[in-house]
Amino acid sequence: MISELHSKSITKVILALIWIVLNSTNSIAQDKKVYLVEIEGVIDNGIASYVKRGIEIAEKDSTTKLVLFRIDTFGGLVDAADEIRKSILDCKITTAAYIDKNAASAGALIALACDSIIVANGASIGAATVVQGTGEKASEKMQSYMRSLMRSTAEVNNRNPKIAEAMVDESIAVEGISDAGKLLSLSAHEAVKFGIADYEANSLESALDYLGFAQANIEQISERWEESILRLLANPVVSSILMLMMLGGLYYELQSPGVGFPGIISVIGAMLFFAPLYIMGLAQSWEIILFVVGVILLIIEIFIIPGFGLAGISGITLIIFSLGAALIGNIGLSFPALSQIGGAVWTLSITIIIGMALISSLARYLPENPFFRTLVLEGALKNENEFHELDELTGQEGITVTPLRPSGVVMINQKKYTVVSDGEFIMSETSVKVVSSMGNRIVVTKS
Repeated sequence: MISELHSKSITKVILALIWIVLNSTNSIAQDKKVYLVEIEGVIDNGIASYVKRGIEIAEKDSTTKLVLFRIDTFGGLVDAADEIRKSILDCKITTAAYIDKNAASAGALIALACDSIIVANGASIGAATVVQGTGEKASEKMQSYMRSLMRSTAEVNNRNPKIAEAMVDESIAVEGISDAGKLLSLSAHEAVKFGIADYEANSLESALDYLGFAQANIEQISERWEESILRLLANPVVSSILMLMMLGGLYYELQSPGVGFPGIISVIGAMLFFAPLYIMGLAQSWEIILFVVGVILLIIEIFIIPGFGLAGISGITLIIFSLGAALIGNIGLSFPALSQIGGAVWTLSITIIIGMALISSLARYLPENPFFRTLVLEGALKNENEFHELDELTGQEGITVTPLRPSGVVMINQKKYTVVSDGEFIMSETSVKVVSSMGNRIVVTKS
């Protein structure tokens, strides 16, 4: 009887110890914290800022054991992807990438920077060739830079660097995996088979279970609303539109002195362009100051020393340089290599070309638009120009009352008319001749 009681006591003690051990294990697992950072959509400087913030938050939390990046992207800016790559490589906590469907181009580089890579069923990784803003393949210099990034990042985490390079350059063959002439992309199964990924999971929970964090607390780092707005405004397409607003508005404001509708548009465009870049650390104070100085020099050139000399050239140079510098993550006058700033160069170049074409077209056709004349020209000149009959003016001569840039006021037969030049800058007090007069559009040239 005593022996039987003793046996039951021992059994209870063992069960109690097992219960304590199990609960202790669960408690330890639940004390672990995993921070989840979402990398979705176009890779840009806004995402780079968001990822950096997420890593900083995770590192400050002593209970954090893993930073998990859920990736679903077709790529984006190389310089932004490189910033994310460096942030992940410098992270003091274990990192893992969960590729939820797509890790193409810049997304592949980001995934390779993580300590572990888990791929979802049906996911793919690769196709990391650098393309220009026009969609065409970038120069060999930029491809070489991307190959080196992919190779070195793969080597850091003991992955096959040859496979990483083949994702950038179709001329690289990897025996048993891909032939020369075909850009490499891997399916989820292939990524695991060839050692690029560690595990193929059917869900995020399955990925966490594989990593040993099935019971861990998940803390998701959400993108702030201001970060979402900054990302939108810093998008290359939106940046181009804002630059067109400020440059086009500035041009037409200088055509009709005084703060009017074009001036307001220009100021709004400048504020929306520089503000997000300044907040994200791309645009610096001196770049904004250079832009303002460039505008001032243009105003001096037009209103104080008419013509086109040193002040005008310097103003245009400063404006273009400041806009380009604002798009690049430079420190002072230390700029990244040209291979790292291709996106910014293309954004600025295409914007300038489009802007010149638009200004040229609008300078020809907008003066005929009644709404535009109300906003820009006749609103300022309504007391001077009484809309005299224009049909008989062709061939007549007059004197410019204001500079024509290309629009302004001309005195013909003791009456003032709003005119445009045939494209040439004409100073005030200059003899001109009317070459055409159609509707309310009067075109003059130097006589």
